[in-house]
Amino acid sequence: MEPPRKTVTLALLAFAMLIVSLDQYIVVVALPEIGRDLGYSAQTLQTVVSAYAVASAGFLLLGGRASDLLGRRRVFVAGLMLYAVASLAGGLATAPEVLLGARATQGLGGALVFPSTLALVNTTFAEGHERNRAVAVWGSAGAAGLVVGVLLGGVLTHALGWESVFFVNVPLAVLAAVLAVRVIPADRERDRERSFDLPGALSATLGVTLLVFALVRGPDAGWGSPYVLASAAAGLVLLGVLVVVERASRDPLLPPRLLAGRELQVAMAIALMFSATFGTVLYFLSLYFQDVRGYDALETGVGFLLPTAFVVTGSALAGRMATRFGLRPTLVAALVLGAAGAAGLGLAMTPDGSYAALVPGLVALSLADGVVFTAMFIAAGTGVADRDQGVAAAIVSTASGIGAAVGLAALVLVANANGLGDAVIVVAGGIAATALIALALPPCRPTAAVPCPRGFAASDQA
Repeated sequence: MEPPRKTVTLALLAFAMLIVSLDQYIVVVALPEIGRDLGYSAQTLQTVVSAYAVASAGFLLLGGRASDLLGRRRVFVAGLMLYAVASLAGGLATAPEVLLGARATQGLGGALVFPSTLALVNTTFAEGHERNRAVAVWGSAGAAGLVVGVLLGGVLTHALGWESVFFVNVPLAVLAAVLAVRVIPADRERDRERSFDLPGALSATLGVTLLVFALVRGPDAGWGSPYVLASAAAGLVLLGVLVVVERASRDPLLPPRLLAGRELQVAMAIALMFSATFGTVLYFLSLYFQDVRGYDALETGVGFLLPTAFVVTGSALAGRMATRFGLRPTLVAALVLGAAGAAGLGLAMTPDGSYAALVPGLVALSLADGVVFTAMFIAAGTGVADRDQGVAAAIVSTASGIGAAVGLAALVLVANANGLGDAVIVVAGGIAATALIALALPPCRPTAAVPCPRGFAASDQA
């Protein structure tokens, strides 16, 4: 595509990424009002958040495969329209069951949109300096969306009620779908030699969905609950079936050549740990603002203005840093900074503390959050053929979804036993461990004498 068309396409993909990301947490601040209006109990209210997470994580691999085979623009537009319909249903819900169904359908829409946006970015921009900058823009929108969701949720809930956190998505998603048809080139005709690998797709989707469901429900229902144990067991069996199916498939959903890539392997591990650590802080910080500090929905939203700014800054810097210094030094430095920030934040989250005391930790943690989010997805697409970009994006995103479920399940137990601050200090330890994982990336120096791995634009630095 010509440069102006590329710029417009990137802006659209970043906008769509923002829509999907912000809705993961936009309901967090609205939960108390939702619970009162629809009759949720304290034990079931968290399912409003987890319904999205379970559906999204479960269907990501299916969405990634569909985008590679059926066409990325088609899947992108279909996911946006599904997202709009589900958001409308959520805003109109008058019963808990209807709202949970709407949230799960939103998660399904997100599972179609997320991998197709990253695949479109990675196939539109050449690997290296150009792609790093593009993923930085896309990542800025995604990382910011997670925090903006809490901010926007607070403002909308305070001004218009909890229904507005769903209704706001409808015009945004429809607008993005209409623009996609105008801006993104039509998909090529499907390659008839490739199969959808339906047995692999179904076993992966059901296996991940059941496993994530068990992890999400375990803390509330009890790990010894029959349906939690049954879900976990069935999920593990289906994932075992996936391994057998993939070995026998002519065109597997998870190609061995793809999974053998070092960057993708490390990106998967970092994505899992990222969501289990960075991704859970928003939840605990929101509880701290409302339950400990006594903030209302609007004040809680305003409290997230500062981290939003630094998350966006970190994401914007990540592409340049990855190009200049390489992914390994960029990720390790950001993770060390994030661990220090989380430790400082956890120590400052005391009953008699102040917002000012939170600022140093919030700044460091948020800046690192933005850098790591973007850099791990740069790693995910490095060295991957265009035909597999959708699945590669879905693999890393699935790891992220599982990490969010595992992390929140474990940290809620810590928070219940020892307090919110201690849970965030445990997060700091997890981030430090992730820095060790990042050391497994190939070394890279931006000089001609020691060339960078593919994708890190060594030639740009010569």
